[in-house]
Amino acid sequence: MRFTLSSEHVRNTIITNEQGQVVYKTDTPFKLGSRTTTVLKIRPNYDVSDMRDQFAALGAIEWHTFASSILRFGGEELKTKEFIPCSGSRQRTYTFTGPDGCSYKWKHHITVDVLYLNNDSRTEVARYHRRSLGIIGEKHDPYLEVFNQGEHILDLLILTFIYVEKLRMDKEEAGPNVMLSSA
Repeated sequence: MRFTLSSEHVRNTIITNEQGQVVYKTDTPFKLGSRTTTVLKIRPNYDVSDMRDQFAALGAIEWHTFASSILRFGGEELKTKEFIPCSGSRQRTYTFTGPDGCSYKWKHHITVDVLYLNNDSRTEVARYHRRSLGIIGEKHDPYLEVFNQGEHILDLLILTFIYVEKLRMDKEEAGPNVMLSSA
């Protein structure tokens, strides 16, 4: 599956499937202090008189600078420092356990983020490609590839992707020698 993002700013983006249908969207209203990103998922609309897309809240990320951020998903509130801790050299790896009991690892590479099964197989589950202007390679909007191994955890995959990609962007904007909190 391939999901295209309307913007690389993952806290405010629309995510469409290969047919161009909106499947997810994120919304982060501006406010002073901690901000919350709500991740919305399209839901079936059975009202034929109203053809507008209808969304339901899938989850949320409450961003904190000095304390652990909070992921809300499946009726739970999860502290990011416990649920998806940052590790590895230069803090580029984020590991979490899915509802299937499997361990998964998001890893930042130079131009992509990849989600792997966190075992000896290192099977790719998803891969995020940043926008390309076509200078080197084909021009394309940012997109997230989700392979068969990730389809059963798609909602959690999307939520964790939003989280780790926003942190990657923050680190990149701060510069190579600045250490940011992974809260």
